[in-house]
Amino acid sequence: MTVTEETTPVSHYERIGGASSVKAAVELFYDKVLADPALAGYFTNVDMVGQRRHLALMLTVVLGGPNEYSGRGLAEAHQPMNIPVEHYAKVGEHLIGTLTELGVPADVLAHVQVVLGQVQDQVVSAGNQPGA
Repeated sequence: MTVTEETTPVSHYERIGGASSVKAAVELFYDKVLADPALAGYFTNVDMVGQRRHLALMLTVVLGGPNEYSGRGLAEAHQPMNIPVEHYAKVGEHLIGTLTELGVPADVLAHVQVVLGQVQDQVVSAGNQPGA
């Protein structure tokens, strides 16, 4: 049997439009985050060109696109920042809001929300976890 486009499952990444759509989402997302007074301070001394590139690569992987991410792990990058769960939740809200605004289908939004839940412990500092 030959594999045709009809028999090959299409990734979320392909469904939303691939690299150009991910790049647009990352740009809009960081516009929202940097305009949020509770979150902007985390990025004061951050190379935002590099930061946007890292998020685009990570979001590509989350959506089932090609894995070209070779940066630090989530915990290594975020634990030293002492991020509270409230700020993690705000970032998640901005990401879901951005994807919703860009017309991303509900099942893809649900997948992203699941992944956000799965990686929370790697991003939120141990002392700021619920029940800690």
